Amino acid sequence: MKFRTVSMTVRGGILACVWAGCGAMAGAAATEPAPAATAPAAPAASAAPAAPAAVQPGTPPEAAAPAGDAAAPDTPPADFKTLDQEVQGMKKDVIELNKDLFVLQEELLFPANTQVAVYVSMDVGSFFALDSVTLKIDNKEVKNYLYTAREAEALLKGGVQEIYLGNLKVGKHELVAFFTGKGPMERDYKRGATLVFAKSVGAKYLELKITDRVTKHQPEFKIKDWE
Repeated sequence: MKFRTVSMTVRGGILACVWAGCGAMAGAAATEPAPAATAPAAPAASAAPAAPAAVQPGTPPEAAAPAGDAAAPDTPPADFKTLDQEVQGMKKDVIELNKDLFVLQEELLFPANTQVAVYVSMDVGSFFALDSVTLKIDNKEVKNYLYTAREAEALLKGGVQEIYLGNLKVGKHELVAFFTGKGPMERDYKRGATLVFAKSVGAKYLELKITDRVTKHQPEFKIKDWE
């Protein structure tokens, strides 16, 4: 017996060999399309990591860092600048308001009709170094001021100090001032000055003047009435 042809098909994983003489089975097997063999999909190739840039020996870490990681310059945002300008403007407004309140307080506490102010000025050389001033008005102590070295130096440079501000009724009054410090030859020195003045309607201004008496090598103390 001779074989004409042999067809090989795969059904359900079983290899079938069909004789050519079995027409029905051979025809059915021949007409049935064989399943296409599909090759397994190749896995997607993962992207290879980029090789790090070569770093020269001795390069500092900051220079070796990637450009994308470079820190941005430390510049304040526009919002912060605007806020700072607003704060500075508010500070100026507060200072101006404090000035206005101070003037208003003086006007309320010391009206012009009863106000009296006493100032201190110095024009001395080597005859006197001021330490303190004590004021009495109508035999009542109203001020005792102790000077620092900086304050005394400011007076020597031409400064004028408001040492007292108060109220007095209209009429005659007596002002007594005592000055203490270092006199000639670095000796303790204490002198006084007296002034009787008339207080009228309106503010009264008095000045305690400390000057040199060159002829006697002694300091001189006067009270001046600024009418």
